Amino acid sequence: QVQLVESGGGLVQPGGSLRLSCAASGFVFSAYRMGWVRQAPGKGLEWVSCISSSGGSTNYAYSVKGRFTSSRDNAKNTVYLQMNSLKAEDTAVYYCAALLDSFAKCARIYDVSEYNYWGQGTQVTVSS
Repeated sequence: QVQLVESGGGLVQPGGSLRLSCAASGFVFSAYRMGWVRQAPGKGLEWVSCISSSGGSTNYAYSVKGRFTSSRDNAKNTVYLQMNSLKAEDTAVYYCAALLDSFAKCARIYDVSEYNYWGQGTQVTVSS
């Protein structure tokens, strides 16, 4: 069965850093673009980032550009989100998600409805 399991969330102070991981199984990880999506309290799903199947292309929401970096290790079937300079507005449940197309780059912003597979989410709370 397809599984995406996020980890690394928790409580961090403003200005701090956190690295999220998402371990994938049950599908050909290297054939998928991987995204991160978040949902802040009382708000809808917000697309955060995309990384291409090879890791050679990334794209980010404007709100996180320069602060967040997505990476992946296809040998480990794992995608990461390094979050730096965290702000209170980054508080959300963070989900990883998979989108099929092995050769496509992350050329645009993505709608959350496009993703094929989803993880269960991990809570990130930024507070002093």
